[in-house]
Amino acid sequence: MTDAPSQPSPVGIDVHSVSQFLVSNVSSLTAPFTFDLVAGGRSNLTFCVTDANGRRVALRRPPVSHVLPTAHDMAREHRILSALHPAGIAVPQPLAMASDPEINGAPFYVMEFVDGHILRTARQAEAELTEQVRGEVGIQLASTLASLHRVDIDAVGLGDLARRDGYIERQVKRWTSQYSAMAVPGIDHGGIIEEIAAQLLAAVPTPQGVSVVHGDYRLDNTVVNDQGQVVAILDWEICTLGDPLADLGTLLCYWAEPGDGDVALLDSPTLAPGFLNRQAITAAYAEASGLDVSRAPYYMAFGYWRLACILQGVYARYVGGAAAGDQGSVDGYPTHIRRLAELARATLATDPGA
Repeated sequence: MTDAPSQPSPVGIDVHSVSQFLVSNVSSLTAPFTFDLVAGGRSNLTFCVTDANGRRVALRRPPVSHVLPTAHDMAREHRILSALHPAGIAVPQPLAMASDPEINGAPFYVMEFVDGHILRTARQAEAELTEQVRGEVGIQLASTLASLHRVDIDAVGLGDLARRDGYIERQVKRWTSQYSAMAVPGIDHGGIIEEIAAQLLAAVPTPQGVSVVHGDYRLDNTVVNDQGQVVAILDWEICTLGDPLADLGTLLCYWAEPGDGDVALLDSPTLAPGFLNRQAITAAYAEASGLDVSRAPYYMAFGYWRLACILQGVYARYVGGAAAGDQGSVDGYPTHIRRLAELARATLATDPGA
C-alpha cells in the first residue's frame, strides 16, 4: 500500500498497520482512511472508519489498558455476529477478523456500518423521531428481542458458546468476581453488592428455555430507522447462552418512565414523550415470545445489580486511563453504582417469587 495515513494514529489504532489490513481483507475499501472513536463507547472501543471514497465500516477492539483476562474477546464477538447475521437477526454483517495482536496491539474485527439512530438522550429522541414513531420503538425492541431468543442455537453453530445451565448462578458469580477485581481504592459500597447477590441466588426462577442472551439489550445498544424498526443490535461483548428473560430484565431496567426517581441511565431517551411504559414493553415481549413474564421484577432487579457491577469496572478502567478519546466525566459513578444497587434491592422486593 502506497497511500500515507490520513491522520496521526488515535489512541487504540495503528493507522499504518490497520490500513494495510483493511485494504487486504475488506473488499472495495480504498486508502487512506480516517478513524473516529464512536461516542458512548465505555468498554470495548468502536471506531467509524471512512475510506477515501466515503465508504464507512466499523472497527471494534478492546480497551487499551486495564483489561480483565477473560473479557473483551474480539474473536468471540465476531463469531456471534457471523452466526446471527445469516439467521436473519438484525446485526451488522461481519467483514473481517484480525486475530494477530501484532497488527494493532490487540485483536480487532471489522463490520458493516449501519446507518440509523442510536438514541442516548431524551432530547435526541425528540429531535430524531416523531412522537408517533417513538410509540413504535418499544414494540419493535420487544419483538426483535423475541426473535433473537427464538434462534436455534445448535442450528446456527452457537450451541457450544457457553454452558446452558445455571445462567443466573453463573452470572452472579462472574459479576461478583469482576466487581471485586475492579475495586478502586477509597471507594466502599458497604457490602450492598454482596448482599443483593445472596438474595438473587436465593430466589432464582426456573428457566423457561435456553437461548442466545445478548446481555446488555437496551435502546442505545441498537440502531433504529426512521420508522422505529431495529436495524442493528450492537455491543455483543457479554453475550452468552442462558435464560432469555434476563435480556427482558435488562431492557426494563434501562427503560425509564416519566415520574421515575432514580434511573439506570442518567438521561434516558425513553423519558421523551411518546415512548411506551415498562408494562407495555413487558406485554409486547410476552406476546411475541410466548413466555411467562410474571417474574419480570426479579430479572429487572438482576439487571440493576449487574449494571452496578459493570459500571464499577468502567469506573476502574477510567481511573486506570483506559478510556481512549472518550473522556466523559465519571466523578458521579460511585454514587450511581450505589443507587443502582439500592434500586435492585427495592425491585427485588416486588418479585412475586422472592
